[in-house]
Amino acid sequence: MARLCLQGRMKIRRHKLFFCCALALCVLSQLHCYSVNALSFLWRGKGNPSYNAHPEMWPLQGPVPFDTGLWEPGEYREEKGNAEVGEDPWGKEQPDSGNVNRMTVTFPDPKGPRRELHKQSFHLRDDPTPFFVHTKSGAYCFREGTEMTSLKDHLGQKVQAAREGQRKILQANQEEPKSAQGKSAWGKRLVKCMCRPGWHGPHCGIPTMVQHSNLPTKGHLTPRKVPRRVINAININHEFDLLHARFHELADTVDLFLVCESTFTAYGNSKPLHFLRLLLNGTYDYVHNKILYVLLDHFPKGGQQNGWIADDYLRTFLSRDGMSRVQGARPDDVFLINDADEIPAREGILFLKLYDGWTEPVSIHMRKSLYGFFWRQPGTLDVLSACTVAMLFAVYNGDGISLRRREYFSMPGFQNYQRKSGHILVQWSIGSSIHYAGWHCSWCFRPEGISQKLISAQNGDFPRWGDYVEKRDLNYIKGLIRTGGWFDGSVGEYPPTNPKEPMYSPKYLLKNFQLYRYILDNPYALFW
Repeated sequence: MARLCLQGRMKIRRHKLFFCCALALCVLSQLHCYSVNALSFLWRGKGNPSYNAHPEMWPLQGPVPFDTGLWEPGEYREEKGNAEVGEDPWGKEQPDSGNVNRMTVTFPDPKGPRRELHKQSFHLRDDPTPFFVHTKSGAYCFREGTEMTSLKDHLGQKVQAAREGQRKILQANQEEPKSAQGKSAWGKRLVKCMCRPGWHGPHCGIPTMVQHSNLPTKGHLTPRKVPRRVINAININHEFDLLHARFHELADTVDLFLVCESTFTAYGNSKPLHFLRLLLNGTYDYVHNKILYVLLDHFPKGGQQNGWIADDYLRTFLSRDGMSRVQGARPDDVFLINDADEIPAREGILFLKLYDGWTEPVSIHMRKSLYGFFWRQPGTLDVLSACTVAMLFAVYNGDGISLRRREYFSMPGFQNYQRKSGHILVQWSIGSSIHYAGWHCSWCFRPEGISQKLISAQNGDFPRWGDYVEKRDLNYIKGLIRTGGWFDGSVGEYPPTNPKEPMYSPKYLLKNFQLYRYILDNPYALFW
């Protein structure tokens, strides 16, 4: 009997040894797979130039995808195969490490027929930028608004763990339960982000222009896990320097610029497509992967007799034609429409992109300037500019000019839309009369550009100064710029300004002061 018991115990020991060996083998196998995947992720990143250099390494045929992560100027390539422009070459959006956050817009050969450009479609993708990060103390903080010394960069930690091998991976796996235990052990310990100047809130993601706004739901703001996509619609005539300022201000925040150009002036005269020429010759290459070109090749009926018809129709066509070619938009994405001389500040639009809890529609308080940023006018220009895509179609019927007006509460679809949203919708403004959230630079051209605007102005905003030959004289216009006067002979009272003051102008213009000096510093003040 004793012998049988001894044999049984030995047999159990052998089984235990076999089980432990098998378990260890499984653990090592899992760790090996994790390490290989992590290193594979690194290899496929931007740091490996061979990934983009060799076509045989691209996962699929069709329009060549390019990364749209932390925003960088992209490069359009010729379309391969028969895939349609704007179609998803991977069949559907899915969080695949090789294909996530790619864009499939393909521009035509600049030497080809220009009529094809306005037929392109654009597929919106999620912005993968890690705007928020967990700190060592367990807080969830907005990177840009938080003191960097208190941040724990999870992305950098992941890369480091992959490079250092299995030991670091094991250590990272063991940290999770410790952090969870620490959270319960500390109990009511205060965990917060250390905000930089200009940022507020528990996550340091609320900019001053929102903190000091009339938003009624400030106590209910929460960061989103997936940022909204922002679509910015603009009509362009010849405001090309201000367009550069807009693109540089908003390029890493806006996901798509809808830019509409017409073959007619607002007055009804034919004109060349200057923006199209600049777009095709490479002037806007630094942002062309986010531009969808909208061409208005006709003048609205009755527009010459009633200039307001023409003025409204530009925005109606821009929003309806442009949005009809946007694929993948979600109901809670942001639609933003501005005139070319209205430039929203980046921080306010980024807030709309990253936070839940704000109401709609949204207007923007803009610093008012005339002829250049050196003539700052009193007060602000508060323009209704933004809403969700859902509200654009449910309330405004997809018409951008309706958004610019303030009668949303009386529109047929508003009550039904508000009821479905489950919230009371109240218009609010980013910024205030003393906290600017953008810039409105009216008539900010050189004298030749002002003369051109006089001629192009719509036939409805009387008196139409372009009808007077003497008002188009360049010397007369230079005098207006020098004094800040108006075409009716009046001269406004302007407070002193300094280019070093906050929100003087978009940052891009100030960084290139000499190039844009004509709208930053009065060019005629010293010569009269």
